Amino acid sequence: MAKEGIHPNYREILFVDMSNGFKFVTRSCANTKEMGKTDDGRELPLFKLDTTSESHPFYTGTQKSVDNMGGRVEKFRNRFGKTTGAASK
Repeated sequence: MAKEGIHPNYREILFVDMSNGFKFVTRSCANTKEMGKTDDGRELPLFKLDTTSESHPFYTGTQKSVDNMGGRVEKFRNRFGKTTGAASK
């Protein structure tokens, strides 16, 4: 039997991405002070996020790879990739 009064308040919370306005509802124990409306009109506790999978460059595919940075990797390899004759002996 579980003790009463020791468990966190696990409930539905509206999470909002502040960078693009993306909203989603999930269950959480996060403490909130504000309330927000969902698209279907429900009033739920509101938790504001700086970034989510909808705005993070890794998940949106806008993250720049080191390989396609204008040939900088190739310039580095050409400059420092070759060993001198004295160092290889």
